Amino acid sequence: MGVMGRLKIFVVKEPVVAASCLIAGFGLFLPAVVRPMLDSWETEKNAKTPVELKDVVAGVTGKKA
Repeated sequence: MGVMGRLKIFVVKEPVVAASCLIAGFGLFLPAVVRPMLDSWETEKNAKTPVELKDVVAGVTGKKA
């Protein structure tokens, strides 16, 4: 019996444990792969400065502060 056969038996016998292993795999994969991708794009350097609250209120109400 190959690895896939044993994996199928494991999933049938222990579905909760198999699901937990799958979730843990995503939890390890995402920070290890996605974070370096985001860092390589250097999105933080291109971030705009936040708008001040008085400018937002003036835009919504139509009145200049």
